[in-house]
Amino acid sequence: MTTGAGIKVVIVDDSAVVRQVLGRRLAESPGIEVLGSASDPIFAMALMNKTWPDVVILDIEMPRMDGITFLKKIMATRPTPVVICSTLSQRGARATMDAFAAGAAGVVPKPTTGLKQFMTDDSGDIVAAVRAAAAGKVARLNRTAAPAAPAVARPAAVAVAAASAGTDRIIAIGTSTGGTQALETVLTALPRNSPGIVIVQHMPEKFTAAFAERMDMLSTIEVREAADGDAVQAGLALVAPGGRHMQLLTDGARFRVKVSDGPPVNRHRPSVDVLFRSVARVAGRRALGVIMTGMGDDGARGLLEMRTAGALTVAQDEATCVVHGMPKEAVRLGAVDREVPLTAIAEVIRTHG
Repeated sequence: MTTGAGIKVVIVDDSAVVRQVLGRRLAESPGIEVLGSASDPIFAMALMNKTWPDVVILDIEMPRMDGITFLKKIMATRPTPVVICSTLSQRGARATMDAFAAGAAGVVPKPTTGLKQFMTDDSGDIVAAVRAAAAGKVARLNRTAAPAAPAVARPAAVAVAAASAGTDRIIAIGTSTGGTQALETVLTALPRNSPGIVIVQHMPEKFTAAFAERMDMLSTIEVREAADGDAVQAGLALVAPGGRHMQLLTDGARFRVKVSDGPPVNRHRPSVDVLFRSVARVAGRRALGVIMTGMGDDGARGLLEMRTAGALTVAQDEATCVVHGMPKEAVRLGAVDREVPLTAIAEVIRTHG
C-alpha cells in the first residue's frame, strides 16, 4: 500500500499516444505523480530503478520484452501493484487473464481504434484503477503464474444431470479489485453439485468472457459468461458480462438471469448492487450473498437488502482481502451475518442449506 503524499506511477507502453494521454490525465489527478514513461520494459526498469513506483501501468505486447514476462519479473524481484493496459479484443482479453494469474491488480481497456478519444472519455476509470491498485495489499498480488490448465473432465452422465437440474438455492457473489484471484480460490474448491451461482466481477467488456473461460478450465463446476435468459442451474456459475447489468428473475419454479443495458450504478456496469437487489426480491431466504475484495461500496446496500429478505450474508475478512472497501462498507451498514477468510468461503457455499 502506498504511503506519502501521492501515488507514484510509471507508464510502460510502446504507443506514444497512450503514454501521452495517460500521463497527462494521471498528472492532472490529485494525489498522483507520474514519475515517467517508457516504450518497453528494458527502458522501464532503468527508470524504475532510479525511483521505484507505487503502481505500474503496463502494456502486454511490446518490443524486446512482453508485458507478461516483465510482470513476472517485477513480482519475483520487488512485488508492486500493476495495472494492465490491454486491447479490447479476444486476444488481449486472454492475455490479460494470464496477467491476472501472474499477479496483476487491474486492467484498463484499450480499443484498437479511437484510442485518444477513448482514453479521454474513460479517464475516470483509469484514475480509479490506479487508486485501487495503490490501495491493495501487494503481498496478495505476489503470485506465480499458473501453467496453462487442461480442461477439467466432467463425466458425461454428471454433466447431463447438472444441465437438466434447476436449483432451489442461489449463491450471489460480488467482487472487484483482487476478485479474479479470489474467485479462482472459491470456484476451484466447489464440487459439481454446488447450488447455482451468479457473479458480478467488475471487469470491462470482453474480458469477462475470457475470465469465465479460464475459470471453467480450472473448476469442476461449469463457469461461463451469462447470456440473457440463461437458466441458473446446479453446478453452474454465471458471470455477468462486462458492460452490462445482470439480474435474477423467476420463471415458474426456475431461476433465470436478465442481462441488460442501463446506466452505471455506483459507477459500475455490471453493478453488484443491481444483482444483489434482484436476488433479494426473488430468492429471499433461499439465497446466500457473498461480498468479496474490492474498492468502493458497490454491493453493500444490495447485501443489506438480501439480509433483510432473510438471506445468509457473508463478507470476506480484511486479512485476506486485497482491498477491504466493499466488505468493510457492508459490515458498516449491518449487512453481514458472518466475516470469514477467503479460504472458508467455498465451505460456506457447500454447507448452505
